[in-house]
Amino acid sequence: MVVCGDDGLAHRLAAELRGVYGEQVTLVVPPSERTARPPVVGRPRAASVLLDRVSAAVGRGGAPAAPTAAPNAGADERVLEAAELTEAVLAEAGVERAAALALVHDDDETNIRAALTARRLNPRLRLVLRLYNRRLGQHIEELLDQAAALAYPDDDGAEASTTVLSDADTAAPALAATAVAGTSKVVQTEGLLLRAVERTLPGEGQAAGSGLYALALLSNGGTDHEPRLLPDDEEVRQAAGRTAVVLEQVSAAGVESAAPGRGVGGVPPLASLFSRRLRWSLAGLVGCVVALAVALWAVTPRLHPLRAFYLTLLDMFAIDDPALTAPLGRQLLQLLSGLVGLLLLPVLLAAVLEALGTFRSASALRKPPRGLGGHVVLLGLGKIGTRVLARLRELNVPVVCVESDPEARGLATARRLRVPVVLGDITQEGVLESAKIQRAQALLAVTSADTTNLEAVLYARTVRPDLRVVLRLYDDDFATAVYRTLRTAYPEALTRSRSVTHLAAPAFAGAMLGRQVLGAIPVERRVLVFAAVDVAGHPQLEGRTVREAFRAGSWRVLALKGRTDTPPDHVLEKGDRVVVAATRRGLAQLR
Repeated sequence: MVVCGDDGLAHRLAAELRGVYGEQVTLVVPPSERTARPPVVGRPRAASVLLDRVSAAVGRGGAPAAPTAAPNAGADERVLEAAELTEAVLAEAGVERAAALALVHDDDETNIRAALTARRLNPRLRLVLRLYNRRLGQHIEELLDQAAALAYPDDDGAEASTTVLSDADTAAPALAATAVAGTSKVVQTEGLLLRAVERTLPGEGQAAGSGLYALALLSNGGTDHEPRLLPDDEEVRQAAGRTAVVLEQVSAAGVESAAPGRGVGGVPPLASLFSRRLRWSLAGLVGCVVALAVALWAVTPRLHPLRAFYLTLLDMFAIDDPALTAPLGRQLLQLLSGLVGLLLLPVLLAAVLEALGTFRSASALRKPPRGLGGHVVLLGLGKIGTRVLARLRELNVPVVCVESDPEARGLATARRLRVPVVLGDITQEGVLESAKIQRAQALLAVTSADTTNLEAVLYARTVRPDLRVVLRLYDDDFATAVYRTLRTAYPEALTRSRSVTHLAAPAFAGAMLGRQVLGAIPVERRVLVFAAVDVAGHPQLEGRTVREAFRAGSWRVLALKGRTDTPPDHVLEKGDRVVVAATRRGLAQLR
């Protein structure tokens, strides 16, 4: 396996392949990445690391430096340092004889250029690309698969597959669901919609009324400091009163609803053109017109009601003759109608000015409105924050964003979705107050700096000790310490820490191994992955019932492809394709 990247995802993916799946890995990183601390995933191996230095002159046509083995080096992992992913660097990494290549640089163009070169070097290579641009990713995937098919027209091309993934798309649903109280964890897979929720197990240890499975038991702060993934029935029965992640529903996947509050073609809805005060003023004037028309109809004999409305409008706009010879009641009503007409003129002018101002400010950022409450404060509008924002709006959750960079990529999305934004440094006093943090239901800190996220969360907790907080942290040891400390200091408030690379790495690793990882659910600092598996060739599944195929702590069969109901006594046959929930090691054992 060859992994090329320039950030934490590359290190975590290499550690996942080596520590969980037992694969030989070549890691290609820029020279500056050598000092980065690699994450600890799985059990560390006894062998040392082989360090190969590749000169930056390779990109200029020079010859690569000879590989130099570190003392006591083993063959579990090789590390190449290269400034650019040239053809010579990829050849030195062994792409020509590798089974799979993952290109997980933060820059889409770098990954695409390297993928085209790698496909030329090895048409049978399984490629996994990290691309943020979804539409471009679909075209690149088709292009690379077509190139592999043309190189070997007689081959089915099963091994030479191309998979385009986005760490932002993988992590955003989990981050959004964690930030919203009561929001389900949803994974859409194989035409099915799997929905899981956190709930307290009743006395009998079963999800009340659901008849489905407990996917995980959360840590209870006592003897169990770690969550238990995929517990067996006996463990669930003994866990009465403990919080668990329960599979609530398996249904057919439908089309997600669009975010509310958007007009056709990006035009603001009619209600947003005028303020609430102006709308009430217009309603009051309409009521006055109706009252005057009714009064005119009452005091004038043999007058039709429609003509009474017509005469009232004429009086309002002063285009009727004065009622000099009319009865006193008619004269008084004519004076009142004229007065209402005078009052109507400034209201109409205000309506026109407000409508023009709304269209003029449609491209500007909105400020948090007065009286806003029950919303989610989202810190950071980078790649991850943008995807999380879109997901929250799909869930109809009100959001206020805070961003320090006026050129952040997520500002365009916030402007299009008409989401209020506060521009300012999160660490400065008064910025979170401008986002109405006092009345928010949750704080979601997803900036790229761990210390910034932590500082924002600690300050928010001083303002609202019971505030639900979710912070993005990369370092596992640091995240565990922060999580336990915040949970101890604020036992009544919900605290969650998430790592984007931790959520995304299982999907990238599964794609490199030819396994279709469909989604992931975070369980505290661990991950439960969902994958599609063909029963054929798996003795742990083939010929067994769904109940017998369950292995506690490793995997559980949730559903058959295309079926929303899978009885426990159904026998899995060779042609079946199942959706399983598995731990990372359990998925490795199913290979």
